[in-house]
Amino acid sequence: MKIDYKKINTLGELKALGYKTKSIKDELRDNLIKKIKNGEETFTGVWGYEDSVIPELERAILSRHNINLLGLRGQAKTRLAHLMVNLLDENIPVVEGSEINDDPLKPMSRFAMELIKQKGDETPISWLHRDERFAEKLATPDVTVADLIGDVDPIKAANLKLSYADDRVIHFGMIPRANRCIFVINELPDLQARIQVSLFNILEEGDIQIRGFKLRLPLDIQFVFTANPEDYTNRGSIVTPLKDRIGSQILTHYPDDIETARKITEQEADLDERQTNSVYVPDIAKDLLEQVIFEARNSEYVDAKSGVSARTSITAFENLLSTAERRALLTDADNTVVRLSDFIGIIPAITGKIELVYEGEQEGADGVAEILIDDAVKSLFPQYFPKINKLERKDEETVYDELLHWFFQGEGFELLDDFTDEEYKRALDSIPALNQLVKEHQPEYPKKDLYFLKELLLWGLVSYKKLNKQRFSEGYHFKDLYSSFLNDI
Repeated sequence: MKIDYKKINTLGELKALGYKTKSIKDELRDNLIKKIKNGEETFTGVWGYEDSVIPELERAILSRHNINLLGLRGQAKTRLAHLMVNLLDENIPVVEGSEINDDPLKPMSRFAMELIKQKGDETPISWLHRDERFAEKLATPDVTVADLIGDVDPIKAANLKLSYADDRVIHFGMIPRANRCIFVINELPDLQARIQVSLFNILEEGDIQIRGFKLRLPLDIQFVFTANPEDYTNRGSIVTPLKDRIGSQILTHYPDDIETARKITEQEADLDERQTNSVYVPDIAKDLLEQVIFEARNSEYVDAKSGVSARTSITAFENLLSTAERRALLTDADNTVVRLSDFIGIIPAITGKIELVYEGEQEGADGVAEILIDDAVKSLFPQYFPKINKLERKDEETVYDELLHWFFQGEGFELLDDFTDEEYKRALDSIPALNQLVKEHQPEYPKKDLYFLKELLLWGLVSYKKLNKQRFSEGYHFKDLYSSFLNDI
C-alpha cells in the first residue's frame, strides 16, 4: 500500500487509512519475497557470496531468525547487516516524542499509552525512514547492562520529583531505543558473559529488567551479531544459552578467485579522481596485487587464524596508485603507468594488517611482505611464460638461456624508482633477449601493458632462482645469479 506519509500526521488519520502493523521480521521477509520474485538483487555490492552466504542469509530472513555472522576480519559481515536496511519498508509510523519508537497502533511505553489515552485520535505521529532504523554497538569489555538495556536516572527522578519506585525514572539503553530497528552487536564474544546473559530474555521473551523493574516490553528488533572465530580462544566466547537463542549462524569467507577479489578492491578503493585519470593500472598489475593477498592467506609466515582482511588489498591498491602518482609528480609527467617496481609502495599497507607467526617475526614484517610479492610473481609467471622446471639438468636448453646469457656477460641492469616513463621503457627495450621472449610468448598482449609484462619476466626469473635482484635506495638492480659470488673470488 502506497502511503503519502507527509499527509498522515495523527493516529486518527492512520486508522482511517486502514494501516496495519507489521513486525520488523515480517517486513524483512515480505520485502525479500518481493525482490526474489521480481528477480532483483537483494544484497548489492557484495561479491563472492552469491552461491554461499547470501542464500543462507535469505533463508534466515525468511525464517524470521536473529542472525550471527561468523567469520574472519574483512569478510563484509557488518556490510551485510547494513544492507538489510534496504529490505525494510520505506517509512513506518511512530508516536511522536516516543523514546522507543512506539507503534501508534500497539503502544507499549508508559509515555505512549498515556499520550494516546489523553489525546485519542489526535495523538501526533511522525514517520521513521528506514535509514534511521539501524543501530550498531561494538562489543568491548567496558560495555555495561546500563548501556544496552538501561538504568535508573537519578537526575530525571529529581527533576520530576518522582520516587525510585516509579518506572518513569528509567533511562532506556540502546536496545529499547532500537525498537522496530535492526540492531547489530559487532564482535559479540568480546562482550562479557554477564552482559550476554542480559540479552537472553530480550531475544526469547521480550522482557527487560532494570534495577528491580521488570517491564513487559515486547520489543520488536531484528538482531544481527558478528563474531570472529579467533575471539573464541583469544578474548572470550558466546555463552551457550545465548548461542542457542540465535536462530541462524552463517559462516562468511574470503573471495575464492582473483576476479572476485579485484571487483571488491576496485569497488571499495577510495581514490581521487585526478589520481585515476593520471595513473593507468594494467590488468596484470591488478591480478598481481590480489595474488599477493592470496599468498598471504596461505603463507607459513602469516597467522591463518587471524586472517588477512580484504582491506589489505584495498589499501595496497590505493598505495600502489599513490606510488606511481608520486613518481609522475617528481618527474613532472601528466600521466604514468604502474610498474612492478612500484609494488615496493604496497609494503606499508601489508605490514600493518597481517599477524605473523614466530617464523614471520624472525623474518620481519617488511621481509615477509617482500616474500609475498615474490611468491605472487612466481604464481602468476606460468600464466604468461613457459614454466621453469626446478629439476632441469645443467646442460638442458631452455627458452630463457639467451636472456640469462645476456646477464652473465654484462654487469647487470638497473631500474631506478624515479625513471621517467621514457627512461623506463628505454631501459627494458635495451635487452634484446627480453623483448624477443615477450614477443614470442605474448604476441597479442596489449601494448600499453607490455612493459609491466617485461618486468614480470625479470622478477619471475628471480623468483625461480635464475637471476639475482637487489633493492637499493634508488631502485632495483638485476644481475646474474652467480656474478657477486665470482666477483668476491
